Order: sequence, then structure tokens, then C-alpha cells
Amino acid sequence: MIHFFILANRQGKVRISKWYSTYSQKERKKAIREFMAIVLLRHQRDSSFVQWRDYTLVYKRYAGLYFIMGIDNKDNELITLEVIHRFVTILDKIFPNVCELDLIFGFKKVFYALDEFLIAGEIQESSANEVIKSMQGAVVKMKADALETAFDGII
Repeated sequence: MIHFFILANRQGKVRISKWYSTYSQKERKKAIREFMAIVLLRHQRDSSFVQWRDYTLVYKRYAGLYFIMGIDNKDNELITLEVIHRFVTILDKIFPNVCELDLIFGFKKVFYALDEFLIAGEIQESSANEVIKSMQGAVVKMKADALETAFDGII
């Protein structure tokens, strides 16, 4: 099970975080501080797996962003790396040439894609195309609802 998903830049500034296990805000900040210190100090040629507390941290660096997932020690790290890569593929379809600013200003899209892809720390939809279709359908519905609401006062 995936316990948390963190997206951070090279300076350790968290851009996106999603927690699938219950932690207080204080515990979250402490945990992020601890494992970001571990991940940022590792060399690029080192393994992408780190034992931390009762979890295994699986991370991958794409350009200037670290995608980090905390999983159970018994879970498969290589599958988690593939999950990270699949999410990056989804982001690349949403934002061509995805960069840190896209994630900051388009955080609603990022969270929507993440929620379509993962639910409660488990993969819901493995097809990137299906996630994109679902997002496009939601956008069409939101636009239709907005138009309907706008014309309610006129008619």
C-alpha cells in the first residue's frame, strides 16, 4: 500500500503531497523534513529505494522534481517505480513539457489526475488514456453546469 505521495523540487520544497494514512500535521512536517534530507543527499547513481522507519521510500527524479512514495516494506519497489513513471506520463499528457510551474499553477488538475489514478493508496486506473478521458469528461460536465447556472437567472 502507498502511504504517501510527495512531489518536491531539488531544494526540498514540497509542491504536491497526498497522504493515504492518518498523520497529524506535526507528524507530516517532521516526516517530510526527515526523508527529504535523506533523498536530497543521495547521489543519482544510488538506488531509488531507501528504508525509512517502517516504510520503504521509493523515489525518482525527473528534471528538477522528485516524485517520492512511501510504501510498506513488503511491497514491490519496482512496481512502485513503474507507478511513479505512469503518473509522470499522465502529467506529461496533461501539461506538455511538464515543469514545476505547471504543477504549482495547475495543482487542481494534478490532484484530480492523482485521485483518478490512485485511491486510498492503491492503483485505481492503470491506463493513462482512461485517466485523461475521465478528466476531459469532468471538464465538459463542469462547463455545462456553469452554463446552466449562468442561464438560470436569465430564464
